[in-house]
Amino acid sequence: VQSANVNMPTGTIFGERTFVVTTNGQLMRASAYGPSIIAYRGGFPVRLDEVAHVYDGVENDRSASWQNGERCIYLSVQKQPGTNVVQIVDAIKTLMPGIEAQLPPSVSLDIRSDRSATIRESVHDVKLTLVATVALVILVIFIFLRNLSATLIPSLALPGSIVGTFAVMHVLGFSLDNLSLMALTLSVGFVVDDAIVMLENIVRHMEMGKSPMQAAFDGSKEIAFTIVSMTVSLVAVFIPVFFMSGVVGRLLHEFALTIGAAILISGFISLSLTPMLASRFLRPPHAARHGWLYNAFERVFEGCRGVYGATLSGCLRFRAATMALSLVLLGLTVYLFTIVPKGFLPSEDQGRLIINTEAAEGISFDDMVRRQLQLAEIVMAEPDVAGTSVNAGLVGNNATGGTNTGRMFVELTPRDQRSRSVDDVITSLRPKLAEVPGIRAVPVNPPPINLGGGGSRPIYQFTLQDADTTELYRWAPVLEARVRAIPGLLDVNSDLKLDTPQVSVEMDRDKLSTLGLTAGQVEDALRNAYAGRQVSQIFAPNNQYPVVMRVAPEFQSDPSAMSLLYVRSTAGRLVPLESVARLKTTTGPFQVNHFGQLPSVNISFNLGPGVALGDAVAAIERAAAETIPATMSMTFQGTAQAFQDSLRGLGLVLLMAIAVIYIVLGVL
Repeated sequence: VQSANVNMPTGTIFGERTFVVTTNGQLMRASAYGPSIIAYRGGFPVRLDEVAHVYDGVENDRSASWQNGERCIYLSVQKQPGTNVVQIVDAIKTLMPGIEAQLPPSVSLDIRSDRSATIRESVHDVKLTLVATVALVILVIFIFLRNLSATLIPSLALPGSIVGTFAVMHVLGFSLDNLSLMALTLSVGFVVDDAIVMLENIVRHMEMGKSPMQAAFDGSKEIAFTIVSMTVSLVAVFIPVFFMSGVVGRLLHEFALTIGAAILISGFISLSLTPMLASRFLRPPHAARHGWLYNAFERVFEGCRGVYGATLSGCLRFRAATMALSLVLLGLTVYLFTIVPKGFLPSEDQGRLIINTEAAEGISFDDMVRRQLQLAEIVMAEPDVAGTSVNAGLVGNNATGGTNTGRMFVELTPRDQRSRSVDDVITSLRPKLAEVPGIRAVPVNPPPINLGGGGSRPIYQFTLQDADTTELYRWAPVLEARVRAIPGLLDVNSDLKLDTPQVSVEMDRDKLSTLGLTAGQVEDALRNAYAGRQVSQIFAPNNQYPVVMRVAPEFQSDPSAMSLLYVRSTAGRLVPLESVARLKTTTGPFQVNHFGQLPSVNISFNLGPGVALGDAVAAIERAAAETIPATMSMTFQGTAQAFQDSLRGLGLVLLMAIAVIYIVLGVL
């Protein structure tokens, strides 16, 4: 087959004219391979299609996908680092009509999943929250100042600070995402503080009888250093956050810069725009006339000030008791911090869920497909499900799976059209999926940021490592059973598969030598028969296609058919495989996993409703300490590892924030 399909450079003839030498050595279709002569017997040629079925097919027929019950092919598009998801999705949607026009009429092109939809909705929600926050802040200012011009002056610091922050974000290459918009939302309460303090001091000077212009000069000069102190100390809080490492640091880096820029710009506006507006638009307090509502609010505020003055005097009188109460509150804060449940990323309703499936080791591909489609029918019967995408077999990047694994992507109806959240849908589906025999279905709500836990495993996972595989394979199932018994943990599973059916070929090396065979020739024959070996390559103008060789399907369905396999010796004789090897059906590991160059076993789990990741991690660590020997190591991976890293750095960040604020205030 290799000799029949040749694609080599054949050169050029240079003479009075130049000729490019071409040949027809390249075979482009399976029908061209069939007439190839592979041997002569009795003076007659033996052609390939006389001893084999030669056809155009697929390289891997143990993988299949369905979209809402129809066979399909998926194309997954992932963005490059530093690019914008929404822009990429818009560009793809622009290209799709042109691509669809080039397809045959029997083929349709549809969107299976669009991650930008949830991004657009979440950004829209944050925008509404930002607008509502601005409106509420202005309303609170108006309730306390009860003066329209006095309310507008500090309120103008809001759009000025936000627009100025947009400029800083543009220079830094930031985008308007959930983190940056959240920073702007939180900064709304900060950016008006400086302006209100400035305005209050200017009004105080006006109450002394000064003109608005003079009060603006004196009041701003008197309070300017305080404004600087407030601004710098607020920014100092986010300096440790800016230098955080790990995944949390990457997430909060943009957040810290955005909110810091907003606070600095608001401080500048409070020192410049606010005094100028006050000098032009404020009226002296004695010139203003107030109605009954103003006077009613004033009496309430005077009463509050009286209560505050009385409590302040009491605290200053009983200093020891005040300090003791402060220490008690500080200790109570530390205690509550230790007992409050801790998590990493909250569950988010993105309108989709993933169902990872796994059947028994050694299941046939047809049986796997049948069970997978049975699960899909159950999912489609749910009222909140809009569509399903079903994969069976080795699909995409699921390199650790096999024909006994699958995956289902479930798209839900829009949130405003359903009464249940995605977690409620999963809770409803879990017992129904468990009714299908012979297959295990693990529905998960994918986290907004995927940090590990792929394949057919749940979201969270930890890894056991040991140089001794015997000890590793002995204790890993024991720990898995202990973890499965921990309350609140669901879908506990591991990638340790020791029951994979195997056909063990035990070669007799003495017989091999006697018959002129080597172990390499035996394994080469097995590879040709069962490994789907690529023996040639078709170089088409627009693609490359492998030429794959294996035995016919009827000889792959039963291990007993291996007795019909022959091995050709160096002398050209055909030797039955059974005469030089003993065939035995056994069980063994599907694969030997490694992590950090050591044999490993990954154990994964999901969290039940209301269970915190911190509690689960602590319970697993206790179970591991009581179960596995000291020679084995256990480390959390993916989201669980990022959670541990964030907890380790949290205390240091808090201490750094306190130290930075203390130093900044001391300097000021």
